[in-house]
Amino acid sequence: MLVCVLLGVGAFMGGRSFAETDDFLSPISVVAGVDSKVLYIAEATANQVAVFDIASGKVVKTISVSENPVGLDISADGSKLYVTSAVADGKVQIIDVQEGSVTGSIAVGHTPVAVVKSKNGKALYVCNQFNNNIGVVDLSSKKQVAAIDVVREPVAAALTSDGKILLVVNHLPAGPANGDYVASVISVIDTTSKKLIKNIELPNGSTNVRGISISPDGKNAYVTHVLARYQFPVTYLEKGWINTNAMTIIDVPGRRFVNTVLVDDVDLGAANPYGIACTADGKNILITHGGSYELSVIDREGLHKRLLPAATARSFTSEIHSGGGSKLFDASYSAEDVPNDLTFMAGIRRRIKLKGIGPRGLAVIGTKVYVAEYFTDSIGVVDIEASAQPAVKSIPLGKTKPATFIRKGEVLFNDASLSYQMWNSCTSCHTGDGRASALNWDLLNDGVANPKNIRSMLLSHKTPPAMITGVRENAEVAVRSGIRYIQFAATSERKAQAIDAYLKSLKPIASPYLVNGELSEAAQKGKKLFSEAGCLLCHSQPLYTNMSKYDIGTSTEEDDNKEYDTPTLIEVWRTAPYLHDGRASTIKDVLTKFNKNDWHGRTSELTDKEIEDLAVFVLCL
Repeated sequence: MLVCVLLGVGAFMGGRSFAETDDFLSPISVVAGVDSKVLYIAEATANQVAVFDIASGKVVKTISVSENPVGLDISADGSKLYVTSAVADGKVQIIDVQEGSVTGSIAVGHTPVAVVKSKNGKALYVCNQFNNNIGVVDLSSKKQVAAIDVVREPVAAALTSDGKILLVVNHLPAGPANGDYVASVISVIDTTSKKLIKNIELPNGSTNVRGISISPDGKNAYVTHVLARYQFPVTYLEKGWINTNAMTIIDVPGRRFVNTVLVDDVDLGAANPYGIACTADGKNILITHGGSYELSVIDREGLHKRLLPAATARSFTSEIHSGGGSKLFDASYSAEDVPNDLTFMAGIRRRIKLKGIGPRGLAVIGTKVYVAEYFTDSIGVVDIEASAQPAVKSIPLGKTKPATFIRKGEVLFNDASLSYQMWNSCTSCHTGDGRASALNWDLLNDGVANPKNIRSMLLSHKTPPAMITGVRENAEVAVRSGIRYIQFAATSERKAQAIDAYLKSLKPIASPYLVNGELSEAAQKGKKLFSEAGCLLCHSQPLYTNMSKYDIGTSTEEDDNKEYDTPTLIEVWRTAPYLHDGRASTIKDVLTKFNKNDWHGRTSELTDKEIEDLAVFVLCL
């Protein structure tokens, strides 16, 4: 018996400089063969799939594939592998396992990062991350025959045992960031009608959602994500006051949220939960932690026993404020308390430190867990039933190569040990290779009670000053200030320079709004309007910013700042919401609803069609 996890890891991939990483393997996803004798491992920057023989503990073959292989699934009979190439011109490649070569390629969407075969083996469901849809591929015609819109950046999916429902993980929240509730959702798709039928909300602050697994009995799905405490000022880090790390439980038949539990301890974070799987017997849930380099082993039966009284308990208000009631478990009096209880998992979860760096996807065969270790080009092996603290191995998948300075910076950017008590890494807030997690944060560099939207780090070193208010002279200063005042830690100048080097290496990726890589007719018209409306005065080429600050009428009474830095518009299609406090859900909102007195471009006299054309052009940058 085996259980494997198919998770969307392309959110981690988009926009890096491949010239600096093509000497590395970067194992990112793993799936077991149906005979449980081999593992197939997607090696993202090596552009290959490794065949790992479990008995000998060695790679016996590598299969060359197209650029950036990320998602994996295997046919029911084990004869074929399906591999996504997570690039703008995305594809699913079909590998004949016996021949060890690619025998077919199917065009899909922009950055396909996860693939799931249908129960009847006739179709594939593909997470086209930057098209915000699920592509349905017909394997007989080898074509994508449908695209089902979801909310934002689908990166992982799981199919129910009857094949009728597909649960889809949306990596980031959608909508404005300045409201009372900002969170990612799980989309529920009816595979028969090929329609989205429901979105299940995750708790407020849920972002950086990564993996999903359905239990063998089909009763529950489990989802990994960061649970950000974005509504609090960033005054200190300990005990989860900035970011906590979580797993959400979903009732699959009822298609509803059950609860969210924290996978941290009171004084030790378990940063960046990533891959997730259940053992075949349903006894355990396994989670890899990309920032703290661990494997969590959770007693599934114990978890649900503990959640059951929480679900039926009366409210905190009626029980506790009336002087009655008792704790369910330490800080939890009711179900509503559980997502804030850092002790809830005590006694039912083990934290196992891995030897490799950068754990991502995982597969389970019996009692052994195999983990793709991205930064050490290795596969981690843990026998979770061997002992309370089992032996942990990390097996190299090839010849070990010394890390470049940029690669060291990438490791540090993802490493929670750089942070006090390992609560978060840089990527907890700047997810998706230094981009943004769609939340506002109240940092202390410009006073209190004035939350600002997270910015992408792409081109930050080329477009000073840094921060929305321009309070930091440049990105170098911002990197060091972030380590000190957000991660509450100190580091060497050399490590800070390595992070700088990594961020400087990031490259923009092509917009999904382009048509065959070119501006559409509407975008061509929008390009002309961009100049006529005065947008070029502030967003000048080649970086689409003049690196100056302006008052555009969006400041609030609570904010002492009236002028804000002009951001680059390159890759702006990826960084919603917009404006300093994330009030604008779309570029169209920026051009209309929040363009007071035409201070943000002369758009008040444009027709609706012209506004649409202008917005499309901006989204093509």
